[in-house]
Amino acid sequence: MNTTTLKILKGDDLHCHFRRGDIMKSVVGFTARQFKRATVMPNTDPPILTADDIIAYWQSLQTIAPLLWPLMTIQINGDTTPNIVEMAKKHGAVAGKVYPQGVTTNSQNGVLDFKAIYPALEKMQEIGMLLLLHGESPDPEIFCLDRETAFFKTVWDIAKDFPNLKIVLEHITTADAVLFVNSLPENIAATITAHHLVLTLDDVVGNLISPHNFCKPIAKRRQDRDALRQAATSGWPKFFFGSDSAPHLKDKKECSHGCAGVFSAPVALQLLTQVFEEQGALDKLENFVSKFGAEFYGLPQSSETITLVKQDWKVPEECNGIVPFMAGQTLRWKVAD
Repeated sequence: MNTTTLKILKGDDLHCHFRRGDIMKSVVGFTARQFKRATVMPNTDPPILTADDIIAYWQSLQTIAPLLWPLMTIQINGDTTPNIVEMAKKHGAVAGKVYPQGVTTNSQNGVLDFKAIYPALEKMQEIGMLLLLHGESPDPEIFCLDRETAFFKTVWDIAKDFPNLKIVLEHITTADAVLFVNSLPENIAATITAHHLVLTLDDVVGNLISPHNFCKPIAKRRQDRDALRQAATSGWPKFFFGSDSAPHLKDKKECSHGCAGVFSAPVALQLLTQVFEEQGALDKLENFVSKFGAEFYGLPQSSETITLVKQDWKVPEECNGIVPFMAGQTLRWKVAD
């Protein structure tokens, strides 16, 4: 497809971190401009754990970006009871998010014993809430590049024990994960980020350290990135978009203990369009961003459209104290004014 403009249904970012306070105010607008809906991650500080937390956080988002439709989640851990799950669903939660303990930002209250959360998962299956999994083993003895693959056994066990529970393996990063998700029943799907379609580990530590490319799960090998590109642009409905845009202030990234997270919200749709063009698959972009995820979540497709134009623009070096992904680089597509 050779084109200079592209109009698609305004889609969904099905994995987004908005944080709290001033950071929230400075980042939500980037997502709202490009997407109709966004799945809100609950590992905030403090975390989103209950129906009351959902209500308060949703109200904060509506004040800042009233046109964005937040898809709310709660964090599932050993303290999450079936009643908490049921009340969260009644007050707007579409999913429960599970973080293995210690694997990423604000996951210190995450899960080590997955059997302990089975009552909550049983209730989620009963009432139709999705399970979103950060798919990395919490075992510190496992080499960091192997933690995603090491988590497959846990995913398989949950899928076997809850055959009617919709499960999303979030932000997959390996060729093995693509094969694994494709081998599972239709109620298991995966999100893929924009930055994992671009980065390899070389872009993080291959030369000088690049802290703004450091995320969890970390970018892997070239063959893994290429497998993700194939999955995203294939037209396979098991794979859809979730940015995992994760803002941290510049001084929290450029330090001796830098935080994991790539702030991709300012460039998400533009970068996806560039990648899909490179793969000769612009006609598949709308499926990946606007259709497959909505279908898996059981949501109506958006009736709004968004237009992208083929026009070079330079990504800003900084956005309100946060360094965006691809800062200072030139992208070939932009969202039409």
